[in-house]
Amino acid sequence: MRIAFLSCFYPYRGGISQFNASLYQELTKENEVRAFNFSRQYPDFLFPGKTQYVTKDDEAVKIESLRILDSANPFTYGKTYRAIRDWRPDLVVISYWMSYFAPSLGFAARHLSKYCKVVSILHNVIPHEPKFFDAPLTKYFLKGCTGHITLCDEVEADLRRLAPDVKSRVLFHPIYSHFGARLPRPEAEDKLGLVHGRKNLLFFGLIRQYKGLDVLLRAFGELDDAYQLIIAGEPYGSFEPYQSLIDSSPAKDRIRIFTRYIKDSEVKDYFSAADLAVLPYRSATQSGINAIALHFEVPMVVTDVGGLKESVGNAGTGLVAAKAEPGLIAAEIRRYFSEEGLPEKCREAIRSEKDRLSWPTFTSRFLDFVEKI
Repeated sequence: MRIAFLSCFYPYRGGISQFNASLYQELTKENEVRAFNFSRQYPDFLFPGKTQYVTKDDEAVKIESLRILDSANPFTYGKTYRAIRDWRPDLVVISYWMSYFAPSLGFAARHLSKYCKVVSILHNVIPHEPKFFDAPLTKYFLKGCTGHITLCDEVEADLRRLAPDVKSRVLFHPIYSHFGARLPRPEAEDKLGLVHGRKNLLFFGLIRQYKGLDVLLRAFGELDDAYQLIIAGEPYGSFEPYQSLIDSSPAKDRIRIFTRYIKDSEVKDYFSAADLAVLPYRSATQSGINAIALHFEVPMVVTDVGGLKESVGNAGTGLVAAKAEPGLIAAEIRRYFSEEGLPEKCREAIRSEKDRLSWPTFTSRFLDFVEKI
């Protein structure tokens, strides 16, 4: 099958680009695949982080692509559609995660669906920090596609509210496996300058308001000095409110901060040092951090939002706090370390999940859906 894949790829960084690269590599094993990329993903003034791009010392997966679509330049929309059409694909795959991209990706989808199947992979239908224009813009995109893949029940429900009659299938977020093998714990702790012998909690990934780092900092203040907290990720917005919480925390001497984008080759350092990953999210769909934690066999404490209970609590790979409240988060962290046999039960569940949530399994089910629509 000839498959055109339209979304963000190298040199763009971040979870969506990583997801696309992994799926692209799996699709190429039995298909002819070509990647069509953004020439400009966001105008700089709209991007909340330091840079959209992989830096020189990053070790991201380098997918060869045609960089053609400028999200902010409608004159490139037709150019992109024609370039894909002229390649004559049997299938167009589009990763979608934000309504900002609905005009550009939706234009391409609506025109290409006249010639072949167009299937979206919906990371989000409604963003974590919604705006009034999200629903109408996303509806515009959805109507251009032949079918849709969602990665958890929560996103599927959002899809059905906006477009109840579309063809879709719920799959899962596969486990990321490109970050390398787990390091010996003492080596990882030394790399990060951690004190040995403590219970290491990890908050990892982009720091955004909905992810609840402030909740975790308050929860950590309730824990005794047997615990150590690692914060690793680039802030989207000011870190000052979090720094103020750290400065006033009774546990501030046990908090290690790495407020920058963590390149792919460094990810193993953080997860190899961690006993437990904590995702105290106020809202969520599925989580790429969950997928990384599973790869490194690190159990999790999450909140009961989005698909996190489904992917962690129901699977037994961690514990679920009822709400993003400090006391509830602290209680689940204590439970994890105090309940006899619980850490090993979680790790056993993770090992079972790793077989089920593989990229080959995801790709096989994805192509089965494509064949049937």
